[in-house]
Amino acid sequence: MSQATHTPRQAEVKAEASRDRMTGILRAILTQRVLLVFILLVVVVGLMFIFDAVGLMRGNYNAAYMAGALTNVVPLAMLALAELIVIVTGRGAIDLSVGSMVSLVGMTFGFTYGLWGFPLIASVILAVVVGAVLGAVNGVLVAYLGFPALIATLATYYAYGSLAIVINNQQPINSPEIQGMYATAQPVPIPGLSGILPSIPLGIFLFLIPTVVIAWYLLNRSPYGRRLYATGTNDVAAQWAGIDVPWVRMRAFVLSGMISGLVAVVTVGQFASARPDAGTAGSGMALPAITIAVLGGVAITGGIGRVSGVVLATLLIVWLNAGILLLFPGNAGTQYQLLALGLVLVFAALLNGYTNRRFRVLS
Repeated sequence: MSQATHTPRQAEVKAEASRDRMTGILRAILTQRVLLVFILLVVVVGLMFIFDAVGLMRGNYNAAYMAGALTNVVPLAMLALAELIVIVTGRGAIDLSVGSMVSLVGMTFGFTYGLWGFPLIASVILAVVVGAVLGAVNGVLVAYLGFPALIATLATYYAYGSLAIVINNQQPINSPEIQGMYATAQPVPIPGLSGILPSIPLGIFLFLIPTVVIAWYLLNRSPYGRRLYATGTNDVAAQWAGIDVPWVRMRAFVLSGMISGLVAVVTVGQFASARPDAGTAGSGMALPAITIAVLGGVAITGGIGRVSGVVLATLLIVWLNAGILLLFPGNAGTQYQLLALGLVLVFAALLNGYTNRRFRVLS
């Protein structure tokens, strides 16, 4: 009799415990953006392999193809990290000018290294410095003159893009020295794993990994990183705590410009040419970078964002786009890429809103 009395109660307790476990799993997936993006990455890659296995693709979606697609990861991940640093400062901060900075700095690099005979290292350093100056213009407009970041960087997007076009009469620079930069985009075997894993672009080692390491250290271990997140979380409280909020925001735009300057060198290598539209052709580089940052868990309201989420989101977008090109022939593939990018951005925005309403954001 006692057992019969307690059986329904035990079943209810077990059902409640099961619901709690499911809620906990859902909470972990939604609030830990890195985990969610990793799951999406596995799902997307798994689907592409299935599509390949059943013969829906015009080519082989395999490890070698995925490794080759990593060429596109280098500039997109770096620019997404630039957007991460800016967006984290809050107050609707965003940098729409990164693509135009890539174009203008790329032309500057073309002049210094390709035409004027500057040493390579000096030209790369100068490209980063020019990017910092261009970013500083954005920083002054936003942090000290009070312009909304959207308006300020939209204005410099047009200004820098125009300068990139007229600086050499709309002509690219493709001297032998510039064409030699193509070596930086070539695949190289992974040390110790040659023959086991496919070769990956040299730019991963030369540009992306150092940028990721420096950005991670800057955001997670340096005093500036703590001030950056504090500013984005509550700039009024940060100011009362003695943080120079305008200077923090100013430096964020300078860092964005420096990364954009380095990306300019990357694109020169990939195109084997300094092109005046390198960062603005088609849909440009700015919008994909912003989309990747948001998908990677960077809160557009500021104060939240992780380097690992941005890197995983870049892999997700690049490998998704690579699969779309094999699924749809001709120009349709490019158009479906843009559709996928728009859907991903909507998904990320809806997810951010739902997570903020339902759970405490931990990412």
